[in-house]
Amino acid sequence: MNQPSPQLPPRPPPQRTSAAPSMAALARHPLALTQDQLLTRAQLVALGCADSTTSHRCRPGGPWRRVLPRVQVLHSGTPTPRQRMRAALLYAGERALLTGLAALALHNFRSAPRPERLRYVDVLVPYGGVGARGASAAFVRVHRTRRMPENFPVAGLGVAAIARAVADAVPGLTCERDVTAVLAEAVQRGFCTPEALLAELGASHRRYAPYVARAKDHLRAGVHSPLEADARALVLRHSLPEPLWNPNLHDPLTGTFLARPDAYWPAEGLALEVDSREYHLDPDSWRRTLSQRNRLARAGLPVLAITAEDLRWRGEGVAGEIRVALAATRRNPAPLLLVNPAPRSASSTSRPEGRGGRRPEGRAGSRPRGGSRR
Repeated sequence: MNQPSPQLPPRPPPQRTSAAPSMAALARHPLALTQDQLLTRAQLVALGCADSTTSHRCRPGGPWRRVLPRVQVLHSGTPTPRQRMRAALLYAGERALLTGLAALALHNFRSAPRPERLRYVDVLVPYGGVGARGASAAFVRVHRTRRMPENFPVAGLGVAAIARAVADAVPGLTCERDVTAVLAEAVQRGFCTPEALLAELGASHRRYAPYVARAKDHLRAGVHSPLEADARALVLRHSLPEPLWNPNLHDPLTGTFLARPDAYWPAEGLALEVDSREYHLDPDSWRRTLSQRNRLARAGLPVLAITAEDLRWRGEGVAGEIRVALAATRRNPAPLLLVNPAPRSASSTSRPEGRGGRRPEGRAGSRPRGGSRR
């Protein structure tokens, strides 16, 4: 006897899935506007865009582009330098910070490449941090650290403190002049103190090249530019007495600030100025230099001026000129001036003017640095 075949339950009607948000709607979303038209995979899923939709839109010739693993830009063009930095932060995790040359480029360091010329973007992530990716990818170099620095945002991008950014940039620099330029600019523009820089360089426990040690020695001496480092190297090479570098000179009677020459021999009363075309290209810089030298002349202080070309091509001659000038000032002593060390920034967040700005005044009546002339 045939058994009746069991009746299969009716198929449920297909459920209608909600359509993915349009590309225009995603581009106008506040998150995309805040993140420079970049969204991560997790953010797209949260906004209702399935992985299959994202993959389809990021196909070759599609309307979107995958910049890094799980990071998409909502257009098909080449990402801008800012979008590359933003993508690096999104890829590395919530607490990631830009460091190294990328951070210095955002601060418009003259000694760092322009953002569009950066080959890599370096980011710091906390060691063992939740959601932090430790693997580098494409143009992003991820560095894990147990000493996560404070965040000093620049135009909405998370950036490490300048002292840390400089310390992270130094290992990638290949010559003493480049290292000196980065260290000197950070101090000269008031981003951080020499002590903070030296502390960061020491805390990294890296094995630096010998030229980094020489650049650190220039920084300890008070040198503020590669040209001044060249002048200091010449002084040491020819066994000349080492001057004070970038001291503040004051009138001993009134305490009025006079000038901050590149170098000053307090025992002989001789100032040295190193001129460069780069610094004197604009009229304001030239006017400031002349004003400073006029104030020194009124105070009766002799000034020996040399150029970058002199240091490069006439080292022996320049050393001889310094030796002769020192001997002359010993025979004809110049007036005694009060000497203060160059002022240093108290905060790494300040943004004072660079070398072209007004020289800050020192305190009147401070104890002379380097001893007085007898």
